[in-house]
Amino acid sequence: MPIPDDVTGDEIDKDVRQELLSLPKTLAEDVARNLVMVARLIDEDPEQAYAYSRIALRLASRVAAVREAAGFAAYATQKYAEALAEFRAAKRMTGSVELWPVMADCERGLGRPERAMAMAGEPEVQKLDKAGQVEMRLVAAGARRDMGQIDAAIVTLQSSELASNAVHPWTPRLRYAYADALLAAGREDEAREWFAKTVEADKDGSTDASDRLAELDGVEFVDALGEDHDADDADETADLDADDEGSADKA
Repeated sequence: MPIPDDVTGDEIDKDVRQELLSLPKTLAEDVARNLVMVARLIDEDPEQAYAYSRIALRLASRVAAVREAAGFAAYATQKYAEALAEFRAAKRMTGSVELWPVMADCERGLGRPERAMAMAGEPEVQKLDKAGQVEMRLVAAGARRDMGQIDAAIVTLQSSELASNAVHPWTPRLRYAYADALLAAGREDEAREWFAKTVEADKDGSTDASDRLAELDGVEFVDALGEDHDADDADETADLDADDEGSADKA
């Protein structure tokens, strides 16, 4: 697959670059450039990102960073069995537990929420950093909802991280998940409160909490441009009708 000339491979993270030093120089450059394309496309065009990840995997399957990138590309395209296999391979190579939450979410994607719940209780969770533990909590709550246990999902999300007024990168998603679970349980007033708290923390607009909040408040968004066009169309139709009537009278 073609790679733009401006992609050199130097754009990758220094830790990944360090891993690629085990490869011959030209091969390392090729792998790096494909990994850059994966990172560049994974949000806007996950299928293309997946295609580049397969090339990198074919070139350097024994590099943990490549297996991890392939895992995330597969995950982004909902190829959960494939993603899980790649994440497991990366974990074996590095010994790191940081992929544990996304591995558990793959189990959810495969329709096995009970396995995700089992993973939430494993010792690996205690080795995760704070962001990883919050991610694991979100996955566990999602698994509870998959099993129809909405009240248990709500309890799972209740934590010191949720109660804290401090804002971290994961704060909007945690608050949003809690608000959404409350709404699913019919606790609308509480849900509204937590969607509002999500909006406060979500400066980048990474969630649709503001839309959900407006919906709860009964606010309807109107397409002003569309209204103007409709009005113009109506005026044109009226003018045409008037012309037709005038023509008929003259006849």
